[in-house]
Amino acid sequence: MTFTEKLLTVRPPVTVGGRRIKRYHVTADPAGIEPEVEAAAYRFLPELLRTLPEPDGTPPGGFVVLHRGGDDGAYLNVYSWMWDNALHFVGGVAGQPVLGCPDRDPTRFVRLQPGLIGCVWELPPLAHEREAWVRHMLVPEPGKADLDAYLADVLADGPTGSRPAG
Repeated sequence: MTFTEKLLTVRPPVTVGGRRIKRYHVTADPAGIEPEVEAAAYRFLPELLRTLPEPDGTPPGGFVVLHRGGDDGAYLNVYSWMWDNALHFVGGVAGQPVLGCPDRDPTRFVRLQPGLIGCVWELPPLAHEREAWVRHMLVPEPGKADLDAYLADVLADGPTGSRPAG
């Protein structure tokens, strides 16, 4: 198997269900993720967020990685900060019958069954997001956590792997 990095792009944050969410997109296509796949993924996002534990006082922040595979697959990985310093994961998938999808339609998302948290192209934001959360939410003096600064602290657009945070 030949390995090639994919392209990561950052989209503006969104607020869904009271949760403020950074958005990363991953695809091999320089044109980006097809608008209909993107729209379907973000229509499915509230369904995934409803499965989160009840709010616990942690500022309601997190991030998603929307990945358009090289075949029919599309993957929506949703990471939410909980209990001040823990990352909760829930995912959606479309177009991959082997992962429980009803067909190969990349716009028909279903909940990803537990077990997978991301592939090699989806994982680079995790390391950055850990550092950004610590930098803006945990290190500041009590009462000085800055969710807006966390949301603005994103990876730079470019190849998915091996580059410094932007």
